[in-house]
Amino acid sequence: MANPPEPARQPNATSAPGLKNLAVLPVFYRLAGKRVVVAGGGEPAVWKAELLAATGAVVDVYAAEFCEGMAGLAAEQPTVRLHQRDIGRGDFRGAALAVVDAGEARAREIHRDAARCGVPCNVVDKPGLSDFQFGAIVERSPVVIGISTDGGAPVFGQALRTRLETLLPQGFRRWALAAKEWRPAVAKLDLPHGARRALWERFTRLAFEAPEREPTGADLAALVASAGENPSESKGSVTLAGAGPGDPELMTLKAVRALQSADVVLYDDLILPGALDFARREATRLSVGKRGFKPSCTQEDISALMISLALQGKRVVRLKGGDPMVFGRAGEEIAALKAAGIVVDVIPGVTAGSAAAASLRTSLTERALARRVQFVTAHAREGRLPDDLDWRALADPGATSVVYMGLKTLPILAARLITEGLPPDTPATLMERVSWPDERRISSTIAALPAAAIEQGVRSPCVLLIGRATTPAL
Repeated sequence: MANPPEPARQPNATSAPGLKNLAVLPVFYRLAGKRVVVAGGGEPAVWKAELLAATGAVVDVYAAEFCEGMAGLAAEQPTVRLHQRDIGRGDFRGAALAVVDAGEARAREIHRDAARCGVPCNVVDKPGLSDFQFGAIVERSPVVIGISTDGGAPVFGQALRTRLETLLPQGFRRWALAAKEWRPAVAKLDLPHGARRALWERFTRLAFEAPEREPTGADLAALVASAGENPSESKGSVTLAGAGPGDPELMTLKAVRALQSADVVLYDDLILPGALDFARREATRLSVGKRGFKPSCTQEDISALMISLALQGKRVVRLKGGDPMVFGRAGEEIAALKAAGIVVDVIPGVTAGSAAAASLRTSLTERALARRVQFVTAHAREGRLPDDLDWRALADPGATSVVYMGLKTLPILAARLITEGLPPDTPATLMERVSWPDERRISSTIAALPAAAIEQGVRSPCVLLIGRATTPAL
């Protein structure tokens, strides 16, 4: 009788397109209460023994001599047991894993003994002899991230670990522990799959919005109470985040974390693409740039859009150039959001004046040259100089003035300052696109700067620094 035809295989039914040709398989192995063996008593073996002991494993260390670090570890950790002799084949029996720190010839012998006993073995600094590897670890236990370069670039792996460390708040540890503690209670609710998933999505949202806050029983009660709600019916939130003057690496960690949890990102025209790369892949990105004397979104349009999105349950990040609270019209947005009952948070950013000083490598408050620093805008709503500028303060030779949006009004501003008593030879620097790859500057005197700016075709965005403390350092 002929064999029945095999069922047709569904495309990609058992394979993940993005996981082909993995150099190693990332696994997470529970070792609590299990026995592991370490062959070697030197410093390279200490970290491995300490790491294994941290998992709750019983660590048997075999060596003719033990370094001070290994002896100290055994004194502190009762699960680390020292055996002052060379390891033998029988010592591998019943072990879950083995670690070897020895010369290559001896390491090969020990590896063979471990293999005959069916024990996976790692040989320190010899990936070619190892059945498994220790990667760089980001620890927020029970959240644990392992990074492997398959032994090819350990320093690169450590650099990746450092980058991830900066992105993951320590508070995630508490939220992950709360999830483990609450999971049995959630399971008893016997919720449909969709409702259960929505509950844990709300939990995740809480963790990302307030990572350093301690989870409470009230949080669990609120999650359970909202289990049957439609997520789109609950109010979202808005975060006004400063993107800094341009360079994405000047963004704060808090701003980056906000982007990584956002559903929608509303960004200004002055935001470089690299800053948006920090947003999670699924987030919607909408440009709401306002540019002077050009077609653009109105402030009212932006506020209405934020309110509409938040009322749909979205987590909105309003990414603003510089610092939202420095000439960023944040007050109008906050007022509109509060009036609509929307939760709003503010994350400061590096303002252009600070970035300009860093680029010039000069202190705006140099003790012998400036008694104060003052931030002003030279651009009123009608595009001219504001009527209420304190000219006496601005013309003070003992002050440093940082002028925002002053390119268009620069000739009038400079002339008025000189008329009000500022010495014509006062140093002044006009900086275009501060911290951008194409940043440029013109350093001159307040009297000569307007003509130099016209001659060199300076364009917005610019920041103007005036005062004896603004001379660029060599």
